[in-house]
Amino acid sequence: MSVSGQRVPDFFIVGQAKSGTTALYEMLRQHPMIFMPDLKEPEFLASDMQRRFRSPLSGPLPETLEEYLALFADATEGQRAGEASVLYLRSHTAAGAIAALNPAARMIAVFREPASFLRSLHLQHLQNHTENQRDLRRALALESQRRAGRSIPRRSPRPQALAYSEHVRYTEQLERYRALFPAEQLLVLIYDELRADNEASLRKILRFLEVDDSVRIAPLDANPTLLLRSQALDDAVHRFSVGRGRGSKAVKATMKTVLPLETRRRLLGTVQKRVVHSPAPPEDDQLMRELRTWLKPEVERLGASLDRDLVSLWGYEDV
Repeated sequence: MSVSGQRVPDFFIVGQAKSGTTALYEMLRQHPMIFMPDLKEPEFLASDMQRRFRSPLSGPLPETLEEYLALFADATEGQRAGEASVLYLRSHTAAGAIAALNPAARMIAVFREPASFLRSLHLQHLQNHTENQRDLRRALALESQRRAGRSIPRRSPRPQALAYSEHVRYTEQLERYRALFPAEQLLVLIYDELRADNEASLRKILRFLEVDDSVRIAPLDANPTLLLRSQALDDAVHRFSVGRGRGSKAVKATMKTVLPLETRRRLLGTVQKRVVHSPAPPEDDQLMRELRTWLKPEVERLGASLDRDLVSLWGYEDV
């Protein structure tokens, strides 16, 4: 499909964050009949989730429809074009914007057990400098203050992302898409099954997109849950990456001259993984029990909506 002669996406990976969507994006890009732009998350169609600012290292986001559609200009006639912006699941405007752009588009959503999702999301925010409260219980308690514009970390580009309870309104998020798209255009996956049988899940997605499902695609497991070894060390790496501090600007200017943006991103990521980050600590069992007690009604609602026994699958029987 095209708009004013420009190609529009045929499918969208709409979320959820921390649920294998990065690995899914990378795997689908290996398929010759699928085109996905180098910019994984354009975020353009989530007008209610715009950032206050963007890291210089991550590059610009499209600001106009023309810039957004230009991302798909290299897709050939025989390819399915798609993108993967996990904000679209949580956004209140993205479903409508997608329907207006391409009512025939197909949507892929992935849901993860909500308590483990919140823990992983919190650690991701710490890793990205968008959260400064290292204790998840305290971070959850700050939600009302943050809604009022208080206690927001200076480096948080999108403060609404710290409203953790908004992320786990799964049924409400899904219903926004069901209201606008027929069932055959929606594919809902469960994270546990995506991880347990990566290949079978991928074949299911390829069939849903109506492309050859016999193409061999190497499985991936991207973006593991990590913890900062040292906030001070991570701060130093961050200052260097954005060119702050004595000597950093000159070195960064030199790197920009000789290294492409994508290479600089990967170099910084390698330094962070090997020097700054460490495996996540064990779960706080008491907190996880409290979270599951709070979240069980949502798990039941989503299970009923999908006609799936998510209570058993996600271990909520005894909650």
